Amino acid sequence: MIPPARHLAAAALCGVLLVLSAFTGIASAGRDSVVYAVTLTKTAADVKRVADYWKPDQLKRSDSYSPATPGPAAPVASPSPSSSGPPAHQVTSPVTRAVAAQAVAPALPRKGPAASTMGKVFFRFGDKEFWCSASAVAAKNHSVVATAGHCAYDPRQARAAEDWIFVPNPGPNGETPQGIYVGASISMHEDWTGKGDYDYDYAFVTVHRGFKWVAKNGGYVMEDVGRLQDNVGGQGIEFNQKPPEYTVSAFGYPAGPQPDGTRPFNGKKLRMCGAGTTRWTWAVNLDLQKGVQLLSCDFSPGVSGGPWLIGYNEDRGLGNLNGVNSLTWDRDAEKSYDAVSSPYFDTTTGEVYRRAAAQATPANVT
Repeated sequence: MIPPARHLAAAALCGVLLVLSAFTGIASAGRDSVVYAVTLTKTAADVKRVADYWKPDQLKRSDSYSPATPGPAAPVASPSPSSSGPPAHQVTSPVTRAVAAQAVAPALPRKGPAASTMGKVFFRFGDKEFWCSASAVAAKNHSVVATAGHCAYDPRQARAAEDWIFVPNPGPNGETPQGIYVGASISMHEDWTGKGDYDYDYAFVTVHRGFKWVAKNGGYVMEDVGRLQDNVGGQGIEFNQKPPEYTVSAFGYPAGPQPDGTRPFNGKKLRMCGAGTTRWTWAVNLDLQKGVQLLSCDFSPGVSGGPWLIGYNEDRGLGNLNGVNSLTWDRDAEKSYDAVSSPYFDTTTGEVYRRAAAQATPANVT
């Protein structure tokens, strides 16, 4: 487990870093940009392949999947070779910092007076399934999900998660009332992918149009449900808000054990901590130098990637994203989590977000 820092025990909520099987995506890092992007799926055939993994019977077993937690900081095996050879590096167009720092307003869905942006992401590392929390974010492509970096990419193995999907507002038994959205590409900070720096433990995933499984002729067929933001809305996003000048509400689906082994949560219900005051925090062993901590929060593994929202309006289901759950803390070493932290969302975060928001996906994937 992560060693104590100044008598405060910090633990990553989700993201066992395992040896992954061959990955065929293309990675790109702009020479003048902090953004590192990995392509997950491009075509309707790619989407169908991922969809077929997550048939209804597979999702019904989601309770058995792990809200993964890190193991000891021991040496790990070399990564599996990629069937596509070394990643192809491409220059991406840098976003001006003035534009990157601009806030984005939240958006309601096309139908209904309230948003329902929060949900779970499911993915594989090797032959094991995992899940995290996440939320839809307002974007010009109507197709962006915010989560933790360790819910999408394994920096120790330099590999992306496989068969990555987002399910907003999931039911307790694997239901997908608002569709399934297959990941198209991951946008991250290069220091997360390069060295696992927890100052950058966030990812913005561009997703394809959603679908639902419909029973037909003894099997299932995919039925298009449209773009993510059109269906569930999107949280706004703000940058450069310095603690302790603001308060946040944190959300997620806790399920894992507390340090004393107890399990007060089962992962089936969305939970909230807040609204609470934030403060700076750090953990030298994780390269975390400008983390933001929310006190009096007993979140446990499973909430990784869940949103931190400023000005959350419960009636509209919207606020402004200003962080994601990254680490839990047992500050007094009494074997129970009492705080959660996020990377600081600054102008650099805005550059990563705007790369994800600018990506186009196919008009039809079913």
